[in-house]
Amino acid sequence: MSPPNKKLSSSSSSLSLGSPSFLVLIVAVPLVVISMVVFLLIPQSFSWSSLPSRATRRVGICGSYPCASFPLEEEAPGNFSIFNSSESLIAKELIQSGQAQETLSLKESDEVGVNATAKVIKRYSSLAKVEASLAKARSAIREAARVRNLTSVHEDPDYVPRGPIYRNANSFHRSYLEMEKLFKIYVYEEGEPPLFHEGPCKSIYSTEGRFIHEMERGNFFRTRNPNEALVYFLPFSVVRMVQYLYVPGAHEIHAIGRAVVDYINIISDKHPFWNRSLGADHFMLSCHDWGPRTSKYDSNLFNNSIRVLCNANTSEGFNPSKDASFPEIHLRTGEATGLVGGISPSQRTILAFFAGRLHGDIRPLLLAQWKNKDQDVQVYEQLPKQMSYDYMLKKSKFCLCPSGYEVASPRVVEAIYAECVPVLISENYVPPFSDVLNWKAFSVQIEVKDIPKIKEILMGISQSQYLRMHRRVKQVQRHFLVNNGAPKRFDMFHMTIHSIWLRRLNIHIQD
Repeated sequence: MSPPNKKLSSSSSSLSLGSPSFLVLIVAVPLVVISMVVFLLIPQSFSWSSLPSRATRRVGICGSYPCASFPLEEEAPGNFSIFNSSESLIAKELIQSGQAQETLSLKESDEVGVNATAKVIKRYSSLAKVEASLAKARSAIREAARVRNLTSVHEDPDYVPRGPIYRNANSFHRSYLEMEKLFKIYVYEEGEPPLFHEGPCKSIYSTEGRFIHEMERGNFFRTRNPNEALVYFLPFSVVRMVQYLYVPGAHEIHAIGRAVVDYINIISDKHPFWNRSLGADHFMLSCHDWGPRTSKYDSNLFNNSIRVLCNANTSEGFNPSKDASFPEIHLRTGEATGLVGGISPSQRTILAFFAGRLHGDIRPLLLAQWKNKDQDVQVYEQLPKQMSYDYMLKKSKFCLCPSGYEVASPRVVEAIYAECVPVLISENYVPPFSDVLNWKAFSVQIEVKDIPKIKEILMGISQSQYLRMHRRVKQVQRHFLVNNGAPKRFDMFHMTIHSIWLRRLNIHIQD
């Protein structure tokens, strides 16, 4: 900087106070000084090109959902900024997304004090319209959450949520109705079967295949116009990838991970939606144990996207604020026919029942403590041939549901189908639909360390309390049903969609 200063000082001696050169100088020098100060005050890491042209922020919907509470200004990866829920935030969203005002009056004033008012017509993108509709839905759900009645106040020709099986029956019902009105899902068409667009419908992983099948049929919530979609479905089947890409005996699943990464690269190159939100409004669905591991091959899929997983293990990265727990149902024939229903409580002569193979860390403890030890707590590694598994479920008051290799177990839904109160024995497991359902009202949860106390705990439940739990199991059953033919309102398919809807409500995406 010294050469310019020398030049200025040497030339200033020849200037007179009234000369034009002097006037230019006294104007220019302050401008240069101000520019230098501004430059020094801006952080070194700042660049105008780094200002985000798109952003995704997380917002809460209402206090009745655990996934809706976030600390203020929490750090998050990529372009995420996370905010807590508030009524003022909804108001801001309404204005920002264009719902509150179709035109804005802008006052402009110039340097000489001349004021002008101009009407500016605001044109909204498809995304802004989507976010405006979501802002209205959030507001409606928050308002409904203020009603603490055990029964929803909304009319419904099919079903009105009521009772303690719900965290908040009214807010759930309002949310469900908003979902039916607004929710649209775009299914990417890229990819070929069998790895994409199909899955198993007759196995322990049947819920994965049935969900993909229903989305491909396109009768519920699917849109062919990606610009009007609220979420985007990545239609790969981890079960099929394991079947066709995994080498038996291998200790890695790199081929499966590469297939998922390649697919995301294809859809992100062809469509703008993944890059716009870094995957936050996209979802994958898997009932295979390796679903969480598969998602780790793409950091945005793991950290940002909605992962609908049967293996909902918080110790392995499952995040209830953005991920959804999915029921694991073993449909041997592809249908639930013959599995649903039970006998009256007075005819259930067995206190507790379990039968299953020895794997994982919890089941060995259960069998060591109770196998062939007690007629009230009947625990089998392999059920005798003359005994029916389904019949034993229906003869029992409580059905033990210990985790195996992974936290999820199909026995949870099997118990609900048989109207047997499920007893969850697991660690770090988030049960399905737990942001809506109050599992404590219709199930028993026992810690692993209390396995020796199973009989004591269950015997401590009074007959009247058991009867209430039994009635609630029968009531909650509708939310886990896999209906033959087309899905029905409030069934397992619709409840899964609702879990995805809730997580989409929790984010705000901008162009």
